[in-house]
Amino acid sequence: MERERPKVWFVGAGPGAADLLTFRGAAAIAAADVVVWAASLVSPEVLAHASPEAELLDSSALTLEQVVAVYDRAVAERLVVARVHSGDPTIYGAIQEQIAECDLRDLAWEIVPGVSSLSAAAAAVGRELTVPGVAQSVVLTRLATRTATSMPPRERVRELARARTTMALFLSCSRPRALQAELEAGGYPPDTPCAVVYRATWPDELVISCQLQHLAERIRDARIHKQALVLVGPALAGAAERRSNLYHPAFSHEFRRAAPASEVPHAPP
Repeated sequence: MERERPKVWFVGAGPGAADLLTFRGAAAIAAADVVVWAASLVSPEVLAHASPEAELLDSSALTLEQVVAVYDRAVAERLVVARVHSGDPTIYGAIQEQIAECDLRDLAWEIVPGVSSLSAAAAAVGRELTVPGVAQSVVLTRLATRTATSMPPRERVRELARARTTMALFLSCSRPRALQAELEAGGYPPDTPCAVVYRATWPDELVISCQLQHLAERIRDARIHKQALVLVGPALAGAAERRSNLYHPAFSHEFRRAAPASEVPHAPP
């Protein structure tokens, strides 16, 4: 990887398992003079990619101002910084405020995408989140809790739940009763399938499947209050009888002609 100096790499470390770090992310960490990583959320195994001479800083207890002080050093000393975030840094990564600070300093930066906990949770549950005829949209959101002032009123869970499609709720297990109430107020039926994935891809990963009417109870019984993602929606039930148009013999696209009607067993859904 070209060592442009000075520069900040915002690296997505993935949901937990160290081998889900991308090649590009590993290269960015290896090229860094300073690695700022969230020890509370990122596996220490990703640091194996860091240079032995690199300075390692745990961001768990740092404020934005303290992180920005590292960027000031990067400018003054022409350093490469790898700012390592959990999951994908563009989803609840708090990187926009850091980017703004880099721009104020004319400090080059680049984002390295990471595997999101959303992808990891869906894989752990073993479900596609977009099933033809059932759900073709995924809503990513969170319950307004301690940081309620950050949540626009139009984005309350109950408002977004009205579509009754697949929902992925981050940072929402600290108030399970409120979460269930919001989903029910949005119109999801009590028997809507749900899944709670705690610490996806970590050794202590836990997957809980239940109906919406039991969601709060199951979260509380498991004593889960953070580091979990909640999936809700009819797609979680699976739909073996539903198939995509893409691979249906009656469907034409750029790379394949549709088979004659006489050879198609049944029409696409």
